[in-house]
Amino acid sequence: MYEFHQKVLFKHCDPAGIVFFPRYYEMVNDCVEAFFADVLDWPFEAMHGAGAVPTRAIDTEFLAPSRHGDALVLEMRITALGRTSGGYGIVRAALGKQGSPTAPRWSMWMRQAAPMHGPHAWPRR
Repeated sequence: MYEFHQKVLFKHCDPAGIVFFPRYYEMVNDCVEAFFADVLDWPFEAMHGAGAVPTRAIDTEFLAPSRHGDALVLEMRITALGRTSGGYGIVRAALGKQGSPTAPRWSMWMRQAAPMHGPHAWPRR
């Protein structure tokens, strides 16, 4: 399991001080990008010269709002890995390690070769 820590900043919030829901998707993308850099040693800036990992599908269930200043811990788990695609889940996006879940989401991505000519196998590393 990979953990990504994200403090809810002013830029994530609407005027009421709660996270504007599209900002959660940016946080999830930040988590995925950090996972590729930290765990796979394959940062997006290196990957995008030869391909990409676009999101193919995403499903979100919002359980409770997050507020300005909250310290979220996004827990990411790989759920599937095929020849050209993979799936992951953000199994918990909670307020700290002991906090209650706020917005778990599940997603799937696939690797594409540049210049985006369809699915492409993961490189051997």
